[in-house]
Amino acid sequence: MRQADVTRNTSETKIQIAINLDGTGKAELASGVPFLDHMLDQIARHGMIDIKVVAKGDTHIDDHHTVEDVGITLGQAFAQAVGDKAGITRYGHSYVPLDETLSRVVIDFSGRPGLEFNVPFTRSRVGDFDVDLSIEFFRGFVNHAGVTLHIDNLRGINAHHQIETVFKAFGRALRMALAIDPRASGVVPSTKGSL
Repeated sequence: MRQADVTRNTSETKIQIAINLDGTGKAELASGVPFLDHMLDQIARHGMIDIKVVAKGDTHIDDHHTVEDVGITLGQAFAQAVGDKAGITRYGHSYVPLDETLSRVVIDFSGRPGLEFNVPFTRSRVGDFDVDLSIEFFRGFVNHAGVTLHIDNLRGINAHHQIETVFKAFGRALRMALAIDPRASGVVPSTKGSL
């Protein structure tokens, strides 16, 4: 069972996340940041990962700590659920369009945290959401999941579409990378023998 339940409590946030990597895309989301919930729903739906998030943060200051800490906690949950990575495909990628926008996400469950985030946002906010928080979410995720992640928005005018295609492509790339390879049952996908 590739599942995890992780709690993270700090003076700024209290977060509980449960995931099932072999789910059906079900999402129960209460992060306190509505746009983040909308994006987490994209990860669940397109990644076929069940995700439950309950977060309470200091959103009276701003959404930064909550968004970053949800990324951190989700990364910890993925690291726990994937375990030693035996049998997984390891690499995943996806291109996702939405009207005028096209984004690409490539991921490697390498054990080495690394983020390349190239999204030339066309405006600073989507509703109440500061678009810069999207990189904070992904930075928190990669540092705690131990993945290498390349995110590129190849074109786009609408900032909502830019972020949404990134999160959808992220979900699809996760789905590919975490798929069990039937030809490599029980084998860690590395010549080093561990990741």
